Amino acid sequence: MQKVQIWHNPRCSKSRQALELLDESGVQKDIVKYLEENPDKERIKELLKMLGFASARELMRTKEAIYKELGLKDETDEEKLIEAMVEHPKLIERPIIIKGDKAIIARPPEKVSDFLKA
Repeated sequence: MQKVQIWHNPRCSKSRQALELLDESGVQKDIVKYLEENPDKERIKELLKMLGFASARELMRTKEAIYKELGLKDETDEEKLIEAMVEHPKLIERPIIIKGDKAIIARPPEKVSDFLKA
């Protein structure tokens, strides 16, 4: 089975559960602590394509306080939404599992098993 990557936040229970499922599956994995290793704009754009999202907002945690503080609810410029995630990676939904050229947001974490089989 090919190696997968998980964008992981150790403080998030869903992220920890997804990582545990990856461990149980025996798959080789790279763990990206994206809050420490801020992704750049190009990586986020690449990820949006892998996820099949039409808008950067689909990748955002819209209930985060920083989302409201930055006034992103009314933002329509995709570049500005992506820039906000680069500057504030806490806005990025998690956990994200990447395999090859496909990705999922593993919420609920049980999505991991089906994704690994695909």
